[in-house]
Amino acid sequence: MNICIIGVGYVGLVTGACFAEFGIKVTCVDNDREKIAGLRQGKIPIYEPGLEELVRKNARENRLQFTDNLEEGVKHSLVIFIAVGTPSDQEGRADLRYVKEVAEAIGRTMDGYKIIVTKSTVPVGTGQFIAGIIRQHQNKNHPFDMVSNPEFLREGSAIEDFMHPNRVVLGAQSDQAVAIMKDLYSPLYLIETPFVITSVETAEMIKYASNAFLATKISFINEMANICERVGADVHQVARGMGLDQRIGPKFLHPGPGFGGSCFPKDTRAVVQLAQSLDYDFEIVKAVLKVNQRQKLYMVDKIVKAAGPLKGKTLGVLGITFKPNTDDIREAPALTILKKMEGLGARIQAYDPAGMPEARKLLKKVVFKEDLYEAGQGADALVLITEWNQFRNIDWNRMKGLLKRPLVIDLRNMYDPGKMHNLGITYHSVGRPTVDGLV
Repeated sequence: MNICIIGVGYVGLVTGACFAEFGIKVTCVDNDREKIAGLRQGKIPIYEPGLEELVRKNARENRLQFTDNLEEGVKHSLVIFIAVGTPSDQEGRADLRYVKEVAEAIGRTMDGYKIIVTKSTVPVGTGQFIAGIIRQHQNKNHPFDMVSNPEFLREGSAIEDFMHPNRVVLGAQSDQAVAIMKDLYSPLYLIETPFVITSVETAEMIKYASNAFLATKISFINEMANICERVGADVHQVARGMGLDQRIGPKFLHPGPGFGGSCFPKDTRAVVQLAQSLDYDFEIVKAVLKVNQRQKLYMVDKIVKAAGPLKGKTLGVLGITFKPNTDDIREAPALTILKKMEGLGARIQAYDPAGMPEARKLLKKVVFKEDLYEAGQGADALVLITEWNQFRNIDWNRMKGLLKRPLVIDLRNMYDPGKMHNLGITYHSVGRPTVDGLV
């Protein structure tokens, strides 16, 4: 079976490479000729562990090809995945301009029966919207089916998530379309992956509901952490006590500076706007967004409280990306935190294993260093913002010799307060008591 993936951003490229690994012939299409030329040479435009090797392997074995010719991809494929961006507009709604452009092109190009699959995160009703556009732009009345197949890929572990998913959601009205989609995903039947077969509209809603709920868990534990600090409780133990209740579960109960990235902020805003368009006020998700923004500012207050007035001080910062194992800095908490600290007069020197090329475009005043120890050299305090694994094994005796004073503000709770105390480091974290270093 031949399939076409339109859009070689994060979702499209991972999806195409993984389907090719399943043995399917995949054509990835994008109108960015420079990106396509790079992919043909094995150059991966995003940082994702294991993706470069997977792309090169399947391209070498002729299961994965790249083109900027949409007609070529559509005409030779039975299943066409739409995986273009759906960014937020000024009101927070999902901007469907790229989806619309692709639907028009598919309508003009298709020459027989096709299955059109939305992989992009789109509002409920987009399947019908796409179908209407395709019909309007067809030169001849060719049959097609719409399917919603939302992605649940976590940046940094996307290949594992595709190959061993918690579930596969297929929204369709046609039994034929469902059968063909199941055939595409047939390797997952061997590992007994649950399949959720439902309507297009319900599948579209499952994606938004999932992300909104996970974002709610993050904002909840962040608020709980702020209360724990005030009463002297340990939020890690609180989260563990909660998470052992199977009705709650332990995932997404890790306090920190708030959520970011390409999904949670965008999708929660879109859910709020969807509700408002239906004359319904989604109070819980609105609160989640408010708490998330406030949490970033609360982290700045924490840094000021720990380090004192920031004017004239140098702060070493470890981590810019919104999470580890990605180069994605979209809506990363670090962007807000660093800009606020600069506004208070701080000089920032930072290091991130993958995010610095993009960060340089947005953080013009930040001095970017070559490694984590350079980021600490001469700093009045060290601030940990992203939980990269290499930041979990810092040589603290070496770092103490580089810092002006042994002050660490850990916004991801990567270290044990007692051990930091014994190392002679004054240690501030999130939702746990502060410890002073041994004199």
